[in-house]
Amino acid sequence: MSSSPAIRTEALTKHYGDVRALVDLDLEVIPGEVFGFLGPNGAGKTTMIRTILDEIRPTSGRASILGMDSHQDAVEIRNHIGYVPGDLAMYPNLTGRDTLTYFANLRGGVDWGFVDQLADRLDADLSKKVGDLSSGNRQKVGLIQAFMNKPKLLIMDEPSSGLDPLVQREFQRMMRQVAGDGRTVFLSSHTLSEVQRVADRVGIIRHGKLIAVEEVASLRSKAIRTVNLIFDTEVDGGVFEPLPGVRDVTVENHHVTLSFDGRMETLLNAVSERYSLLDITTHEADLEEIFLTYYEEADA
Repeated sequence: MSSSPAIRTEALTKHYGDVRALVDLDLEVIPGEVFGFLGPNGAGKTTMIRTILDEIRPTSGRASILGMDSHQDAVEIRNHIGYVPGDLAMYPNLTGRDTLTYFANLRGGVDWGFVDQLADRLDADLSKKVGDLSSGNRQKVGLIQAFMNKPKLLIMDEPSSGLDPLVQREFQRMMRQVAGDGRTVFLSSHTLSEVQRVADRVGIIRHGKLIAVEEVASLRSKAIRTVNLIFDTEVDGGVFEPLPGVRDVTVENHHVTLSFDGRMETLLNAVSERYSLLDITTHEADLEEIFLTYYEEADA
């Protein structure tokens, strides 16, 4: 595994006239992780990707990929990455296999046995012309071309577009396997459920500014849970309200509902000292709720 960051940006900035598409973006993506890059459409995700790939030049700042300067070493970088752009375009008169052959020749050849494995996993028909494929099936060809040379780094912009749920799950397994090999995935998406399933860390971007970088596990641990507790007797809500992390306590006879952002062990120990607990259920905030919280804080 390389000791250099898979991606590093330093004060990366891109303006289009008066529009500040990227503002002083500082980011490091670690080798061997799946990094989710989250933000709504127009937040700056695609601009960041196109800038680090030298498709557009930054207004200021710099970027490196796999320890190489993204501008000076742009050609060499292409030998070590797989890329799925958000506006994937392919020759409509070529079949899927012809398309992959074209990309394979650019890269000096690939293991066609591995290509066939990828096609099987994604249920891709490579015999049809690309122009005759649905958008989801065209996306499968795009994913295969990104994965097929086993790149050190995969950069993908909204890669699940058009994929059905079963194919999405297989694609998520493929991303985790890449990370398991010590290689890296940079996944730009506004599909929060997908990022939640596969990412180790996430960066949240808003109006071109990186407003948070967090481990997914850490985000979940910070999330407020809704906890429902059922006891064998009536309970006093005043027992719960002083506990750290507890808020919004509602009591109805034997049933207590509260919001909680502390350690469950602390809550359960305090409860079991006073009452006999019959049942407990919790609902954890998902990444979407956490994501919206960050956006509300940024607006505050």
